[in-house]
Amino acid sequence: MKIVFVGPTLPDAAEQTGNGTNIIIAPPAKQGDVMDAVSAGATVIGIVDGYFEYVAPVWHKEILYALSCGCTVLGAASMGALRACECAAFGMKGIGRIFEDYQEGLRFDDGDVALLHGPAELNYPPLTIPLVNIDATLGKALERSFIDEHERDALASASRALFFKERTWKRIAQASSFSMDRIREMLTDCSVDQKREDALMLIQELQLCEDDRRAPPEWTFHTTPTWRRLYGEI
Repeated sequence: MKIVFVGPTLPDAAEQTGNGTNIIIAPPAKQGDVMDAVSAGATVIGIVDGYFEYVAPVWHKEILYALSCGCTVLGAASMGALRACECAAFGMKGIGRIFEDYQEGLRFDDGDVALLHGPAELNYPPLTIPLVNIDATLGKALERSFIDEHERDALASASRALFFKERTWKRIAQASSFSMDRIREMLTDCSVDQKREDALMLIQELQLCEDDRRAPPEWTFHTTPTWRRLYGEI
């Protein structure tokens, strides 16, 4: 059984996996969801989106537990990219540009992937823009000479000064003295949804993974109280 936790980054994930696959599309991960997936028989687990702030986020220990059980665990785009960086040394596989930026130290702030969005019932409509998408868009606009380096830096600085719940192109335009007409023109030709692109890469990798569990890794030693509780030994 393969499962991917995804929401606002790729709201059409079910369509992207194709018909007749054995991939289960689950809502953004929260603490305990990966443990439940392992208990349910998951062999491959993909993490794209995850809850935070008002809900306990997916726990590093449960990812390590999944890896210790021989599950393949992939992460990309959002919470998945963050956890993949933190758990890469234990075998979690990160995918995509956003993961690489964190892994290489080009990004440090978890808030770079955060956005405000509507509920699942409305298919997670985005209400703000994640910084990783803004940076990718500005990079493309610079490559196409739509903006120069000074303008890129001004827009990037304005976007970073905003809290993720307030980060919209309108607010960025106001803070950087750009007109919204010019912003709209830039977005028409240069808009990049980097989170979506990375999530699609994860889906492709998930489809290629063998639907079985591997031999447990060598580092699996159930000696700490946490591990023993996870395995029901105490």
